[in-house]
Amino acid sequence: MLKPADELIGLTLGAADGDIGKVKDIYFDDQAWSVQYFVAETGGWLTGRQVLISPQCVGRPDWDAKQLPVSMTKKQIEDSPHVSEDEPVSRQAQTLLGAYFNWGTYWTDYLAPGLEVMPGAIETDDELSSDANADPHLRSLTEVRGYTIEARDGRIGHVEDFVVQTDGWILRYMLVDTRNWLPGRKVLVSPAWITELDWVQVHVKADLPLESIRNAPEFNPDRPLERAYEARLFEYYGFPPYWEQTSETE
Repeated sequence: MLKPADELIGLTLGAADGDIGKVKDIYFDDQAWSVQYFVAETGGWLTGRQVLISPQCVGRPDWDAKQLPVSMTKKQIEDSPHVSEDEPVSRQAQTLLGAYFNWGTYWTDYLAPGLEVMPGAIETDDELSSDANADPHLRSLTEVRGYTIEARDGRIGHVEDFVVQTDGWILRYMLVDTRNWLPGRKVLVSPAWITELDWVQVHVKADLPLESIRNAPEFNPDRPLERAYEARLFEYYGFPPYWEQTSETE
C-alpha cells in the first residue's frame, strides 16, 4: 500500500503491554530509500531518551484505529541501550540496539522481507573504516521536508512530503510542491532520480530537466495513489516502472 508519510506521523505505537507513544518522526536511509526507524514521542515516559522502533518489529498499520502495532514490550524498551535525544544517532548506538532487540543493521547484508535496495546502496566495512560511528545516510523525514528541489538546470520547488510503500517500508516518491512557479501544483519524483541530498545546503538534486518536472502529471495528495497514475508518471519520464524491474537483491 502507498501512503503519504504524513499519515504515519501521529499513529499510536501499540506494544504488547500498552502504548509506547506516537510516531514523531521517521528516519530513512538516503541511499536505499528505506524506512530504518520510527521515532516515538513517549510523552515523558522516557525523558531524555530517543526511542527508535525498527520496521522489523512493526505490524500492518490499522488506519481506522490510527495505530501501528509493535512486537515489543514497554519493559524491553525501558531496559534497552540508551539513545540520547540531544545527539545524532551513531552507528555504534544502532549496533547496540540491533544486538539487544535482534534487529539486523541495514548497512550489512541483512534485508527485511520486501526491502528493495538500489545498486551500491550497501556500504562495505572498508568504506566505513574512517569513522565507524558516523552515519551520514540516516536522515530525518521531518527535517528533509522543506528542502528545495534542484533540477539539472534550476530550482523547481520544495519537498512537501514522501509517499511510503508500507509493505517493505520503502520511500517510493517525493511529493514536490512547485507553487513558486505553478501555484498550487504538486508532482511526484521517484528517489531513483535523485542524485544528491545535501543537509548543509538543504536541497535535493534531481537528474531531470526543470521543464520535465514542471510539466509532469499533476498529483492530487487528497486522492489515493493509483497504479494507473504511477504508470503514466513513469511513461512520461521515460523510465521503466519499479514493479517491472528485477530486484538487485534477488
